[in-house]
Amino acid sequence: MTEIIEPPKKISLLHKIRNYFLTGLVVASPIGITIYIGWWFITFVDENVKPLIPDAYNPETYLPFSIPGLGLIGVVIFLIILGALTANLFGRALLRFGEKIVDRMPVIRSVYGTLKQIFETVVSQDKKSFSDVVLVQYPRPGLWAIAFVSGENTSEIQDRMEDEIVNLFLPTTPNPTSGFLLFAPKKDLIYLDMTPDQGAKYVISAGLVNPEDLPKKNGRKK
Repeated sequence: MTEIIEPPKKISLLHKIRNYFLTGLVVASPIGITIYIGWWFITFVDENVKPLIPDAYNPETYLPFSIPGLGLIGVVIFLIILGALTANLFGRALLRFGEKIVDRMPVIRSVYGTLKQIFETVVSQDKKSFSDVVLVQYPRPGLWAIAFVSGENTSEIQDRMEDEIVNLFLPTTPNPTSGFLLFAPKKDLIYLDMTPDQGAKYVISAGLVNPEDLPKKNGRKK
């Protein structure tokens, strides 16, 4: 019996234009959004920092055009100078004096102390906070969510628990900057091979970006 081969269906011009449009949208959207966010950030910093620069030190005073990112460059230079001054003995003594003053203010000292600890943890290269991605059962047993290990718990919470407890940050989708602080037994977690960047992409994309298509970390933490 001779098999009848059907000719391939002809794609209409309108269908081709639609496919081209969607392909262009996929390619252009990430680039455009990234450029927009970067430009918005530079403009925001410039609008708030440029007025603080004296006219004598502002290059735009002598140039017939504006310099995008001048405020951002000024902030970077200021932070470098501040870090250099704080690194010496006089700077550290001045910093301790300022912290003593802040420590006398009931509400401000709590805010300052918490923010300082967070930034020191994030900037420090020796600590391994948010280096592990795990699965945790949330919001009920049988459902799993991606979370990031923010550190081992050494507080009163650990003292009152029988099992080893770890601190978890469970981000929300699609905004990973908000989320929940969880305390979970280490034995109940499933450590994943994916990196924190891959885990963040998984959360932001609501599962559309598959981390299995990306390179994994070397080895898995048990």
